[in-house]
Amino acid sequence: MQQIRTDLAIESSGAFSDIPGVQINCWDESGISVTDVIIESDSAAESVGKAKGSYLTFECEGVRNRDPEARSAVSNLLGEEIFRLLPPDETNAPIMVVGLGNRMVTPDALGPRCVDKTLVTRHLIQEMPDSVDSRLQSVCAIAPGVLGVTGLETIETVCALVKEIKPRCVIAIDSLAARSSKRVGVSVQLSDTGIQPGSGVGNHRKALTEEALGVKVIAIGMPTVVYAATIARDALSLLTESAEDDSALDEITKALFENEIGEMIVTPREVDDMIDDAAEMIASGVNQALQSALSTSEIDGFKK
Repeated sequence: MQQIRTDLAIESSGAFSDIPGVQINCWDESGISVTDVIIESDSAAESVGKAKGSYLTFECEGVRNRDPEARSAVSNLLGEEIFRLLPPDETNAPIMVVGLGNRMVTPDALGPRCVDKTLVTRHLIQEMPDSVDSRLQSVCAIAPGVLGVTGLETIETVCALVKEIKPRCVIAIDSLAARSSKRVGVSVQLSDTGIQPGSGVGNHRKALTEEALGVKVIAIGMPTVVYAATIARDALSLLTESAEDDSALDEITKALFENEIGEMIVTPREVDDMIDDAAEMIASGVNQALQSALSTSEIDGFKK
């Protein structure tokens, strides 16, 4: 069966769950369905189409319904898992949050919107060390924009900043593309493998990885779009009586991908609210992880 385009390891691994080198663990926590896809070998990575490492996916139906308690639960769990991935703070080096994407294109604006809601403290700690709450961790953030607007590759901008600032870790946030429309605006993927900017809108750039930057890269993403061809394939499968035989559907899907429709992306009509909610939820988890000595209300107070 042809592998459908997706940035989610939980979807990429579905057809390869029985191959050596891929572990899939699932559990529920605080009403959230958590799936951990661990890719252990180079051969498994090639089969799945994802880099070696761990990919945690959080899914909660309440998020789709804009339930504040559900979004808070996802933020809390996301914060705990980000904190677990952070390298030890041995030099008081800052954490750099990078919001990938184009803030002028709503489905691609998740990263920049998260940066807007991130509690940044590096400048305060540097300029007023005696006046700043000692519990604050040093955090800086940037939304570097996209090549078509800035003329700069994201990797060039981030590499230069990493060389100058020497952070202990980079947290990169970006919009993703899903295989299933049910995961759009709902699922959150957290990985320790880095990220490829622009993947969600089909504009692949050079990947931000530990090998490229020299520091650990934690990637956070939420699917905000699906490819039109995958929706067409799903619709055709519902009309096909022999759905168990995917060969005909694969041929149609291949033709769709080779046609202009293959590059079209689809996003929900309520995308503005979806991105606002997602940015608030993800940024809250990032802030909780990076400012673990503070309560949520204290973090909100500092942001004001």
